[in-house]
Amino acid sequence: MTTLEEHKFGDIPGGGSLIVAWQIKGKPVTVVGGGDVATGRVAHLIAADAIITVICPPSGLSPELQFRVARKQVTHIPRNFDIELDLHIAQPSMVLVAIDSPSASTKIYTECKALKIPVNVADVPRECDFYFGSMYRDGPLQIMVSTNGNGPKMSNLVRRRIQDELKQEPFGLAIERLGVLRRRVREKVPGSGKAEMRKRMRWVSQISEQWTIAQLAKLDDDMIEKVVHNIDDAEPPTYEHLTNP
Repeated sequence: MTTLEEHKFGDIPGGGSLIVAWQIKGKPVTVVGGGDVATGRVAHLIAADAIITVICPPSGLSPELQFRVARKQVTHIPRNFDIELDLHIAQPSMVLVAIDSPSASTKIYTECKALKIPVNVADVPRECDFYFGSMYRDGPLQIMVSTNGNGPKMSNLVRRRIQDELKQEPFGLAIERLGVLRRRVREKVPGSGKAEMRKRMRWVSQISEQWTIAQLAKLDDDMIEKVVHNIDDAEPPTYEHLTNP
């Protein structure tokens, strides 16, 4: 028999992952391997502004990674991975393993666990502290689809469907402009008290909900100043009010 509490709150199924936006900017990340998988991992890390070191023999470095090294987006150490030098001494914040040797991968994984360094071994879910999903990005908007290691190809299919839907409107630009407004509102209403926080959140939230995506994308600096100027009003101005005074 279902209790009142169970009916009210519902059941939360387990078996998922804690999906978070990991802030790795300015932190050292080591990528072991230089092939196609490693190249994909590096692309994610560049987008996240990490400090990236790729470790592999020169012959194993993909053409794209050679390009990234030449542009100084990546540092390349041209040799095989050395646990003492590259883990115990270097102490990276994260290690991504993408090599063809299962035994070498397991050794790196085991040592990372002992040192409490987050690690991902490509295509070996049991040796991953986290998974890479299929990513859709439009400016500041990032959406990750994960099947929790069960079906990577299916995550790509879902991502493509999301992409086909979202690309019909300028979501990335709208979010970017909303971020500018949010920062200006914080400047206009500084402070960390509950009243100030509620005022900022209410103002930005109402505009987010009341304006269309296309209208938010057209929120230029002049319009933002007009919105901020009216922040003491009961309600934020509409797009039509600002464009047809």
